[in-house]
Amino acid sequence: MFVYSLPMTTRFRGITVREGLLVEGPAGWGDFCPFPEYDDAESRAWYDAAHEAAFDGWPAPVRSSVPVNAIVPAVPPAVAHAMVRASGCGTAKVKVADAPGSLPEDLARVEAVRDALGPGGHVRVDANARWTVEEAVTAIRALDRAAGGLQYVEQPCASLEDLAAVRRRVDVRIAADESIRRAEDPLRVAVAGAADVAVLKCAPLGGVRRALEVAQACGLPCVVSSALESGVGLAAEIALAGALPSLEFACGLGTGALLAADVVDDPQAPVDGFLTVPTRAPEPTRRHEVPADAARTRWWLDRLERIRPAAQA
Repeated sequence: MFVYSLPMTTRFRGITVREGLLVEGPAGWGDFCPFPEYDDAESRAWYDAAHEAAFDGWPAPVRSSVPVNAIVPAVPPAVAHAMVRASGCGTAKVKVADAPGSLPEDLARVEAVRDALGPGGHVRVDANARWTVEEAVTAIRALDRAAGGLQYVEQPCASLEDLAAVRRRVDVRIAADESIRRAEDPLRVAVAGAADVAVLKCAPLGGVRRALEVAQACGLPCVVSSALESGVGLAAEIALAGALPSLEFACGLGTGALLAADVVDDPQAPVDGFLTVPTRAPEPTRRHEVPADAARTRWWLDRLERIRPAAQA
């Protein structure tokens, strides 16, 4: 086991350093990296995903590559434009609602992204459940105009009831993310009336096999998105996208560009908007270059001991 600490190129999801714990087994390596604010109960699924990668491996893929979107954090318009142009992707996901009253900045960022993509590209936005229903309706209509048409809006509100209310009042697809992966039982979440698209993340859902079960249960088109993992953890997300029976939309798996360093020697980066589907995680050959300090290492090891099943200790 090894605890890493990866500096990020841009503040994203409120953090500037990404930490996690690498687990090695007969099938390779897994990445246990629930965000620090997640409690032990929610973190157990993340361990299941890491254990699957390290000890069981993943199901065989049905495609050799997957399309990905560019990821645009809450950055100024000129930076957003440059990021999208450099990505080579035909789809971009733009973070919005990063702070109260941010709609003017969000609109400018989305306009810049549309300009970078051109008229044939797809723009989607992610609000991370920051809006009320009324705020969402107002913002989505404005952002749809700024984008010249949004592909979808990801998790505009926190609850399924609010998602359904927004969906009835706007002409833009609604995608559910947190409503699925943070549900008490993702297999039983009735998202069909509240969303048009399901966003799946392998790590918080408990692994590739479990996420495939969720995809089947929800009955919606699925997009696979990264949980900002290291190159080891990202491989599992790409494996999930490669194993989905159908894949209508580009996936949010280009997060390697947000890390200033990684545990792997050659992190996967999109080529012409696509990532190659791996059959196992890459070797973390550079892990000793990015160690967490002693205090953080102890914190992660203690966390692992609390949540790991006794049979696997």
